[in-house]
Amino acid sequence: MRSPLLSPRWLGIHLLVVLLAAVCVAGTSWQFVRAFEPDREVITNPVEDLDGAVPLSDLLEPGEYMHPDFFANNAVRATGHYDAEAQLLVPRVSGGVGGYDVVVPLVTGEGTAVTMNRGWAEEGQDIPPVPEGEVTATGWLLPPVRAEGAVPVDVSEGQVGRIATSVLVNEWDYRLYEGYVILPAQDPATDSLTPVPPPEPPTETKVNWRSLSYTVQWMMFGVSGVAFWILLMRREVKEARSRGERASKDGGTARGGEDQPAAADS
Repeated sequence: MRSPLLSPRWLGIHLLVVLLAAVCVAGTSWQFVRAFEPDREVITNPVEDLDGAVPLSDLLEPGEYMHPDFFANNAVRATGHYDAEAQLLVPRVSGGVGGYDVVVPLVTGEGTAVTMNRGWAEEGQDIPPVPEGEVTATGWLLPPVRAEGAVPVDVSEGQVGRIATSVLVNEWDYRLYEGYVILPAQDPATDSLTPVPPPEPPTETKVNWRSLSYTVQWMMFGVSGVAFWILLMRREVKEARSRGERASKDGGTARGGEDQPAAADS
C-alpha cells in the first residue's frame, strides 16, 4: 500500500516545511550573529589613534604598575632624549628570519625613562643611530612581555631575553615606566628598521537584546512549524490506517453476505 505521505499534496507540504526550516535556520543564525557583534563605537584604527595620543605621564608614573586592561594599547607621547649608549637588542624571530628588536631608553626626566622599541633588525643588519637632542616620540604603549610563554634564548653582551621592566631595570640605571612603547614607521628613530606592527584594534562586544529576542522568535517559529508538520503526518497516517481498516471490514462483510444461501420460498 502506497504511503499517503507520498501523495502530491503531501509532497508539496514536505517541500514547504523544508523551505520554512531553511528560512528559520538562516534567520536564527543571522539574528544571533547580530546580537553579539562588536560594538562599532569602540572599534578604533590604531594608526588613527596616534592623532589622539595622550602624554604618557597622564596615564602612569615611573615605577607604577600598569594594569593591561586600562593602559595597554593606548597611543601615548613622551618628550626627552635617547640614551644611545644604553641601547639593547632583544632576540626575536620574524617570518622565520632571526633578528632583534632594538630597544632604547627615552630619558623623560631626572633619573626616569620609558622603554622605546625602535623596530626590528635582521641579524647582521646595521642599526642606525638614534636621533640626537630632545625629541617627542609618539607610539603605542604595550604591557611588558611576560616570562610565561616566552621562548628562552641565550643572550650575549648588549642583549636581553625579553622586553620587560623587571629585566631592564637590571640593565639601565633609571626609574622606568612600566611596559614599553612601539614606534610607528614615520618616526625618525625607526629609520631603516622594520617597524613593529601596531596592536590589534580594541573591541568590545555588547549584547543586542532586540536581536537576541528575534533569535529566540525565529527558533521557536521553526520548531513550532516542524512540530506541527510532524503532528499532521501522524494524524494523516492514523486516518489512512483507519480508512484501510474500515475498508477491509466492509469488504469482508460484503463477501460474507454473498456466501449465504438464499432462503427457500415458503
